[in-house]
Amino acid sequence: MATSRVITWEVSESKGIETAWTELGADTLRARGRAVGTTPQPYWISYELDTADGFVTRRLHVVAESAEGVRTLDLRHDGAGRWTANGDRLPDVEGALDCDLGLCPLTNTMPVLRHGLHLAPGEREFLMAWVSVPDLAVTPSRQTYTHLRPGLNRFVSGDFRSDIAFDDDGFVVDYPGLATRFGRS
Repeated sequence: MATSRVITWEVSESKGIETAWTELGADTLRARGRAVGTTPQPYWISYELDTADGFVTRRLHVVAESAEGVRTLDLRHDGAGRWTANGDRLPDVEGALDCDLGLCPLTNTMPVLRHGLHLAPGEREFLMAWVSVPDLAVTPSRQTYTHLRPGLNRFVSGDFRSDIAFDDDGFVVDYPGLATRFGRS
């Protein structure tokens, strides 16, 4: 049985706010969210995320609106490591299991839950299909999560590093430099 939660973050990186309506199953996550930000430019986004078993991304659908207009991304994973964006193949992210929506703390949940890194020792490197906001470009991103103690993981991608606090369900509580959850329970 899925557990439903509504989570809201202050997103300091975008000088904005995000709310996600989530349904967390034993090994699946479904969510829909809305975010508004003012950096790198004023924008709003709306997204829907659906994972398959093992918290592997199945689909991320995003609509972004900014001064450049409205953009839509339909990012799909076929379950065998192949990705498409609006129907076009994305060979650069082949083999990735997860998407990572920029400026969105929710998408840090899937790799952490899959490997229990919020609860138990371990270190994992991932290839992510990273989606920049608000232009919705998809690029490969290598990311490493290292369990430091229960509820705390070090996140490293390139020269960027942050120690992210997660709750027992694997949702971000505090991501220094990016976002802090309201009602930090």
